[in-house]
Amino acid sequence: MSEITKEIERRRTFAIISHPDAGKTTLTEKFLLYGGAINQAGSVKGKATARHAVSDWMEIEKERGISVTSSVLQFEYGGFCINILDTPGHQDFSEDTYRTLMAADSAVMVIDGSKGVEAQTRKLFKVCVMRHIPIFTFINKMDRDAMDTFELLDDIEKELGIATCPVNWPIGSGKAFKGVYDRSHREVELFSDTQKGTRMGEVQKLSIDTPKLDGILGEEARAKLDEEIELLDGAAAEFDQELVSKGELSPVFFGSALTNFGVETFLRHFLDMTTSPLPRMSDQGEVDPMTETEFSAFVFKIQANMNKAHRDRIAFMRICSGEFTAGMSVYHVQGGKEVRLSQPQQMMASERKMIDKAYGGDIIGIFDPGIFSIGDTLTNAKERYVYEGIPTFAPEHFARVRQMDTMKRKQFVKGINQIAQEGAIQIFQEYNTGMEEIIVGVVGVLQFDVLKYRLENEYNVEILLENLPYEHIRWIENEEIDMDRLSGTSDMKKIKDLKERPLLLFIHEWSVRMTLERNEGLRLSEFGKS
Repeated sequence: MSEITKEIERRRTFAIISHPDAGKTTLTEKFLLYGGAINQAGSVKGKATARHAVSDWMEIEKERGISVTSSVLQFEYGGFCINILDTPGHQDFSEDTYRTLMAADSAVMVIDGSKGVEAQTRKLFKVCVMRHIPIFTFINKMDRDAMDTFELLDDIEKELGIATCPVNWPIGSGKAFKGVYDRSHREVELFSDTQKGTRMGEVQKLSIDTPKLDGILGEEARAKLDEEIELLDGAAAEFDQELVSKGELSPVFFGSALTNFGVETFLRHFLDMTTSPLPRMSDQGEVDPMTETEFSAFVFKIQANMNKAHRDRIAFMRICSGEFTAGMSVYHVQGGKEVRLSQPQQMMASERKMIDKAYGGDIIGIFDPGIFSIGDTLTNAKERYVYEGIPTFAPEHFARVRQMDTMKRKQFVKGINQIAQEGAIQIFQEYNTGMEEIIVGVVGVLQFDVLKYRLENEYNVEILLENLPYEHIRWIENEEIDMDRLSGTSDMKKIKDLKERPLLLFIHEWSVRMTLERNEGLRLSEFGKS
């Protein structure tokens, strides 16, 4: 096996997804602690005095104590090189979150034990299912009062339509939380909350059969555990690695990220159950990193002005095969020419580290002079191929945007276009007018604040946003449709995107069905093509 193949084989690239406040950033930090990437876990709350979470970097994030953009973090643990794509969990997150999942080989879903599955988790989950990637569930905050464990699992299965297999099982919750039972080893890991800021402190493990355990757990808790184990062994899905790899069965773990309980156990199991970087589909068939020796990658995110001092633009790419070396020339398929990949870096949020080498599975940031777009393929393979495009996800909130000072039209258009190229917002125009009327669509309303903030701070342009009542957008799949003769509903609006493609906006979902009924042969889609 070549050195490059060995390096690729030890890579694991996953995204962490969750609803707001489920504890995702805390879990990420604990992973980094185990990997020795940071020495002390930071405070995640956005207080002026607090240490900011290592994965949050944008000013607006620091002010609000939330993650707005996706961060990429890399660390070593147990012989593996791990890339974490940390996605925003705030309900007002952006399309960037969906796109990040396109660069991951598996996903870790963090669920708050007291709340179960929440709205945002459902949406992110849909993208994982669309990609058939393995999903691992970490049920967090067991040191607080949680829902009934069987109800929690039922909730995941019903809401997300995936079978679950508990790898361990909680003993109580909140003040009565005693630890977790490891089903395959028949051991109880006893809970202690002494490990908050560090990775020190051994977890005490006892065999389920030891008489000593009865005294520690208490009679009631022990009886309940025995009863639940019996129920579990009879009713829960068997662990099946093949189903996990297909994304049809989710292994479930319980713990408390804040107190660092159950995190390392989860990480070890996760590394055992995941595979090295997966093959990726191109227009020439699957490209497998284990057999394709030439470098190839695709761009999944573009971020401008990460560093105020440099006013730069970084293209984030997922390397799919081969070895990357700093300064190498590669063929940019969409641009039709050779390009030199300069200033390659890996991120620890806003901290950058210049790198010399990277391998299939890694995520790197490259300086972008304005030539890359989301979905672009770069490769040195003799037979050129293009990786599958990244879908454009449907915005759910719309607003008309006007700049306050008409003399700043040039900066306004430049700023709004650059932010749109990053994929945080989508820009549309009225169907029959030019750029005079700009409509912005976002997945989460916080992106309107981010847009306003960034236009003011980075482009010196003040804007007015007028919210529009539309909630549903549809791309028209059959382009031969005559838009002028299209028969719609009174709440329908015709718009076009920057590529002049026609789209329809609706206030009510039933209007979508009515429009389809009234126009024979019309095909509408919830996803656009990049």
